[in-house]
Amino acid sequence: MKRYKKSVVMPLALFVYTTIMAVCFIPRNHEMGEVEKWVTVGASYVIIALLWWVLRKKEQMAEKRKNEMNQKSDK
Repeated sequence: MKRYKKSVVMPLALFVYTTIMAVCFIPRNHEMGEVEKWVTVGASYVIIALLWWVLRKKEQMAEKRKNEMNQKSDK
């Protein structure tokens, strides 16, 4: 069974959740202005993209450290 990376699963789940919440609740919300609604959704997507980037970099650094440790132990 293939194991998915955390940098893929978490942002994807948050993206789906944010999209569903936006589709369900933004048209019904009349307390906020239109621009405010879309800025909120856009900011959520930017945060999700940043999360994806940070998790990807973290996994790359961990893989690099693992490879360096393997190289040192082989010598």
